[in-house]
Amino acid sequence: MPRCWATPDPLQRAAGANPPQSFTGPEPPPPVLAVLPEKTHTMNRQSASSRRRPGARPVAAPLARLTILVAALGASVWLTACVPLAVTGVAVGAMAATDRRTLGAQTDDQAIELKALGQVRDMVAQTGGVSITSYNRKVLLTGQVSDQETKSKVEKVVAALPNVRGVQNELQIAGRVGLGTSTNDAALTARVKAAMIEDRDLNSQTIKIVTEAGVVYLMGIVSRNEGDRAARVASRVSGVMRVVTVFEYSGG
Repeated sequence: MPRCWATPDPLQRAAGANPPQSFTGPEPPPPVLAVLPEKTHTMNRQSASSRRRPGARPVAAPLARLTILVAALGASVWLTACVPLAVTGVAVGAMAATDRRTLGAQTDDQAIELKALGQVRDMVAQTGGVSITSYNRKVLLTGQVSDQETKSKVEKVVAALPNVRGVQNELQIAGRVGLGTSTNDAALTARVKAAMIEDRDLNSQTIKIVTEAGVVYLMGIVSRNEGDRAARVASRVSGVMRVVTVFEYSGG
């Protein structure tokens, strides 16, 4: 059952069956764009330091961190702004090596997302605002649909796919968000990821971040302490309206 975290108010757990709680935060800021450092092309073996222009300033952030931020922002923009029905959880490169899912689960998640994309597109009308994320064979549905019937039908189609262990349906009955909101969500995902990278007590590569209309969803296999810390870090990022945890908890 997902848990919602206040931002910027203190954390509190919901009573009873743990229904999601809604919290209001500050208005989302304009999109934050990552800027790549100027490329320097080497023509010979002369050292970079000997060819540095007088007064040039060194790059402030390590190249690895900058690369992650740019990749996160670029990938998120592509997924939310350019693809009507988005698949959001495909693992990339070396990050898969630190994933707590088994290799089989990672492979299944990619297959589930692709199959769900095709099935929903073919069987359900007016699903242009739907995003599908699978993590450890559990599927998160986010985005907007026109009515309750469409919302229920999307969930039914996805739940019937092979290897799906469960579906968390967070679809909203509303008009599809515009490009400005999608771009802001992409920037917000990048900022939350950056905040988790900076926290030395978090393994950010084990946490999947999905942002929809200012609401941040966190997925992953974590301990209770890790999950609570990740939610706190995300809730403190400027522009986050609400944090919903869809974690799978392990021991510890």
